[in-house]
Amino acid sequence: MERFLHSRKWIKNYKERREMRTSTTARAATKRHRNFRGEAFLVLPSAGRMWSACNVKVRDCWAVTSVTLRRCLKLGAAMAKSKFEYVRNFEADDTCLAHCWVVVRLDGRNFHRFAEKHNFAKPNDSRALHLMTKCAQTVMTELEDIVIAYGQSDEYSFVFKRKSNWFKRRASKFMTHVASQFASSYVFYWRDYFEDQPLLYPPGFDGRVIVYPNNQTLKDYLSWRQADCHVNNLYNTVFWALVQQSGLTPVQAQERLQVGEVTTKEVKLPAEIEGKKMAVTRTRIKPVPLYCDIIGDAFWKEHPEILDEDS
Repeated sequence: MERFLHSRKWIKNYKERREMRTSTTARAATKRHRNFRGEAFLVLPSAGRMWSACNVKVRDCWAVTSVTLRRCLKLGAAMAKSKFEYVRNFEADDTCLAHCWVVVRLDGRNFHRFAEKHNFAKPNDSRALHLMTKCAQTVMTELEDIVIAYGQSDEYSFVFKRKSNWFKRRASKFMTHVASQFASSYVFYWRDYFEDQPLLYPPGFDGRVIVYPNNQTLKDYLSWRQADCHVNNLYNTVFWALVQQSGLTPVQAQERLQVGEVTTKEVKLPAEIEGKKMAVTRTRIKPVPLYCDIIGDAFWKEHPEILDEDS
């Protein structure tokens, strides 16, 4: 009887020692994984003896796991920092003024040479103009908060609404996104408009960001661009008439062409072509085709939603 009791006591002590050893092993494993490379991972006991030995409830395990995961995320965020992070202090703050119209204007880089290499028709190539408009439509479709765009020749202006908070109103983001989207679209849609003319080299576009504080200055800006379009169109029409009809070289035509104060309808012509009938083409194609004059007030009264504060 004594031997039996002694055996029962020995078995009981053996079980206690085994449970203690198993629990100690589990805690040590958990501790080791927490110390490994500075990371914190919870290692749960495996199925079978360790699971029964640890006697950990499932909900308690999830609670501990959640706490450990939060610690891991905080530790990971701290580890993302390095001694080189100070270089971010050299980035300039280019946030555009709040409650102002943000205008991004793109210009073709060295497009005189580009037009010559790709045999653009003079003075205006309808294929090139429609391709520019297609690119502007793509920009307005892909990017947010653009309320109107105006284009002429190799340039396009995009107006972002006053309350836009796109990319926290950073000028560099406005400019780079518009320029990259426009340039890539120009190459992508080239074959749709120049079927017989391969693209010899990729075009480039430079951009600038201008901020206008009120509706009147924005309207004056767009009026300035349209007036500039009219002046350039008149000059180019006469210039190429001298080259194509009078046989002058481009240098000679530039010397002979005298343009004074240009009104909306008049330009002084050289004696060689004075009195001849000349057709002046004028393209006014926007991403949403509108054939109108934006210098006067009629356009803005017809489309008040463009300058609406809540647009």
